[in-house]
Amino acid sequence: MSHPHPDLEFPKPLAKGGVRVVPLGGLGEIGRNMTVIEYDGKLLIVDCGVLFPDDHQPGVDLILPDFEYIADRMDDVVAIVLTHGHEDHIGGVPYLLRLAPDIPVVGSQLTLALVEAKLKEHKITPYTLGVSEGMREVFGDFDCEFIAVNHSIPDALAVFIRTPGGNLLHTGDFKMDQLPLDGRITDLRAFARAGEEGVDLFLTDSTNAVVPGFTAPERDISSAIDKVFRHAERRIIAACFSSHVHRVQQVLDAAEKAGRKVALVGRSMVRNMGIAADLGHLHVPDGVLVDVKALDRLPDDKVVLICTGSQGEPMAALARMAGRDHRIDVGEDDTIMLLSSPIPGNEGSVWRVINGLMRLGAHVVHSGGPDRVHVSGHASAGELLYVYNIVKPANVLPVHGEWRHLVANRDLAIATGVRPDHVPLAEDGVVIDLVDGRARVVGAVPCGYVYVDGSSVGEADEDLLKDRRILRDEGFISVVVAVDVTEGKVIAGPEITARGFAEGDEIFSSVRPKIEAALAEALAKGTTDTGQLQQVVRRAVGGWVGGKIRRRPMIIPVVVEA
Repeated sequence: MSHPHPDLEFPKPLAKGGVRVVPLGGLGEIGRNMTVIEYDGKLLIVDCGVLFPDDHQPGVDLILPDFEYIADRMDDVVAIVLTHGHEDHIGGVPYLLRLAPDIPVVGSQLTLALVEAKLKEHKITPYTLGVSEGMREVFGDFDCEFIAVNHSIPDALAVFIRTPGGNLLHTGDFKMDQLPLDGRITDLRAFARAGEEGVDLFLTDSTNAVVPGFTAPERDISSAIDKVFRHAERRIIAACFSSHVHRVQQVLDAAEKAGRKVALVGRSMVRNMGIAADLGHLHVPDGVLVDVKALDRLPDDKVVLICTGSQGEPMAALARMAGRDHRIDVGEDDTIMLLSSPIPGNEGSVWRVINGLMRLGAHVVHSGGPDRVHVSGHASAGELLYVYNIVKPANVLPVHGEWRHLVANRDLAIATGVRPDHVPLAEDGVVIDLVDGRARVVGAVPCGYVYVDGSSVGEADEDLLKDRRILRDEGFISVVVAVDVTEGKVIAGPEITARGFAEGDEIFSSVRPKIEAALAEALAKGTTDTGQLQQVVRRAVGGWVGGKIRRRPMIIPVVVEA
């Protein structure tokens, strides 16, 4: 999928003294967040994440931002600033650094540790700069001040970007939990100071703009998790993001109270929690954590597993357990906790996994049930209103969300007094220029999906995915026939092979005469090119199968000249 924006032209050169903002991901979708900020010919990149595919993109591993707009300007990039360590904000960094491995990567301690582990797998050694809240670093004309924000991962940061053309405040992902597990709250005093100095463009998280009130504190769910532990009769399997340190901490603490042992399942989970523990963000109670191989020697009511797959990802541990394709066999009276809410677009996949687990006899606890075992990591409408009134921005660009989220966030900004014509709505590829204190849409740049498909990057396209969807949903028919073009007749075949049809092969006997007649007519008219004859076969089979079986399979004709 791409957003060509036929109503918008490629933007004209940026006006002298202006600031250009080009979102290459994260607007109009949940994932692959990436924003390019330009001043005086230099570029600052904020985040570079990935989007995970859905059922409409079979065979795809990851979806990247489209780097085409900056591919020939990598020498102009002064830094990549990362707001936090979630995959939808850092997962694309290795692919971007393939274009220019010496670009400085800037982020907090935990964020950089997660990125460096990922880059090591890609055999890239980055130049990194660690920052923390309160620090200021200058990259060309971009003077960046880093501000602590609370999110569902430690060490998250907002960034206040001062330029000669105006000041920008990018929140990253944030909420305003007043009782955070790690004691690190969103620094509203720093937001207020930025507001006093003047925020010309406020780029703010829209994910929960449609949710009224305030997001519940993380501490609220500790009692719900403890309750699950008290009532669980056999094993407990907790599924969450491999970077959700706070949630893993709560499960570890509950396991210690209940006298259970915990094993981490999955390479990314083991790696990320090891990093978090080494940096002091995860506190593992003595004797609680064991290797997964040790679980076979423990009684079921003393076992806890923490794995990935809370979003229904088909290759993650939980989905494989639901499909009985994992060394962990889910059984009667096991308790499964899904410690996250479905990301928009993933609902169907999550419900399929839940149904599969329940079919195996497991008790599944999830965010949609009575036991509240998850709270969001994003600010709800009440918090956003609060922040707007503190910052008092001149212009607002809602970011991070689907279109409905962006619209809701725009309406909140307007409700607090921001002028409607100072809140442009944009999606990926739409260009916003901040000139003379006013933010306006000025055009659009190419910005499609870039698919990581096995070892290939960017080679898979919509035509390939369409073929895969047809093969998956409609089946295929191959037809092999030999012709004598000199005599103008069919001498062998047609031989028909079909896959993905409920009907038996005998149903295709009625189409063979139609194929022979179509070929005979074409040969009689002097058609001898095998490519053209294959099209004749394709049309004959396509018309028949569409009318007879009401399907649109992939048809693969092979005409051999004898």
